[in-house]
Amino acid sequence: MLESQCTWTHSPPPTMSRPLSFLLNNPSSPFPRTFPLRQLFINSTRSLTPSAAPIFRRPSLMAALSTVSVPHPDKDATAAVTPNSSQTQHPLQVAKRLEKFKTTIFTQMSMLAIKHGAINLGQGFPNFDGPDFVKEAAIQAIKDGKNQYARGFGVPDCNAAIAERFKKDTGLVVDPDKEITVTSGCTEAIAATMLGLINPGDEVIVFAPFYDSYEATLSMAGAQVKSITLRPPDFAVPLDEFKSAISKNTRAVLINTPHNPTGKMFTREELDTIASLCIENDVLVFSDEVYDKLAFEADHISMASLPGMYERTVTLNSLGKTFSLTGWKIGWAIAPPHLTWGVRQAHSYLTFATSTPMQSAAAVALRAPDSYYEELRRDYSTKKEILVKGLKDVGFKVFPSSGTYFVVVDHTPFGLENDIAFCEYLIKEVGVVAIPTSVFYLNPEDGKNLVRFTFCKDEGTLLSAVERMKEKLKRN
Repeated sequence: MLESQCTWTHSPPPTMSRPLSFLLNNPSSPFPRTFPLRQLFINSTRSLTPSAAPIFRRPSLMAALSTVSVPHPDKDATAAVTPNSSQTQHPLQVAKRLEKFKTTIFTQMSMLAIKHGAINLGQGFPNFDGPDFVKEAAIQAIKDGKNQYARGFGVPDCNAAIAERFKKDTGLVVDPDKEITVTSGCTEAIAATMLGLINPGDEVIVFAPFYDSYEATLSMAGAQVKSITLRPPDFAVPLDEFKSAISKNTRAVLINTPHNPTGKMFTREELDTIASLCIENDVLVFSDEVYDKLAFEADHISMASLPGMYERTVTLNSLGKTFSLTGWKIGWAIAPPHLTWGVRQAHSYLTFATSTPMQSAAAVALRAPDSYYEELRRDYSTKKEILVKGLKDVGFKVFPSSGTYFVVVDHTPFGLENDIAFCEYLIKEVGVVAIPTSVFYLNPEDGKNLVRFTFCKDEGTLLSAVERMKEKLKRN
């Protein structure tokens, strides 16, 4: 069951005395099965500053989330209200550094997909399973009793397999015990890197659009975020703008290649320029490379492999995208010892350790032959071709995607005012889910004409989604 991850702020409605997840999922909740989330959004955003979550004040989003139905686990228990729940009023609380962040767009869209029976081409998780040889390795590890806490920075064999794969991919030899930290997914690797190496007030440069956890995690670290926008059609890095932005005051640059959500791959020239300026200004690089095995039109270049860059780079990666096992949450950070120290200090107090049997299975996965990765790319190339052709036939302007399993399109031929309004219409009237990209920018206006589709679905699902759009989505 999807669980709400809402973090509401400011004054709640007068009748609310518990967090939203409690009210919607607890049998003692006084609220009916269909609860007006629209009023919660209105109350929670009335006193926000203009820079705080502008997306949540758009009327179209209010309408989209106005009545999300959540069934009670026990319908006969709804009358069992405890005395405290009806008498004590407590305002919902959240730290100021997180006030602007609400329910993630992925949760919102997945909830609406369920409500309207829509085909979910929004959230980037496969609707097919990972390879049997990896799953069988996990089962065997559990049977072999590998079920207690793992070593904090990783099961030795998993660390060794990561080092072997990294050497094969980049030519770099790293110490698995001193330079690799296994984390609970790449999202935790990102968090541990930010929290372990960024001080309050440090300046960090990001390239928009960006994965939504970047800004939230940097906010938790107290960083000053400076954004450089990549623009269609090719989403090239504006190198002159980057040269003007970076300085001795910059602590780190965060890059993601292949890039989510655009599918862009940073070119050799772009990476070389970023690298030389980081060396010149003594700046760190945090390089998110979770889609490195989904590079279709050029070879992936790891930032750490460039001359002089390993000593100042934290390379972030995970198992989930490559092996269609996103629920396992096995990630890692590779960095020289002087940077690994900070990453591990944060990791120790975030999760301490990651699933033991899944790490054992990850070691097996990472030692897969090259033929596995070749077949993976062929399979995704076919899926990409189906979706891209279908989107063009429907009438979208489709931008090039060289990596990841995402495609970004311009929705404006269909006449909706912005990406939120378009995605709401697409779900409710067409029955297909896409992700509005404005949530991936510091300035949402930069992304209002763009939406993201994913092709990490079986071919039948992709064809069905395209047929729905051909039938029901009409150009103006």
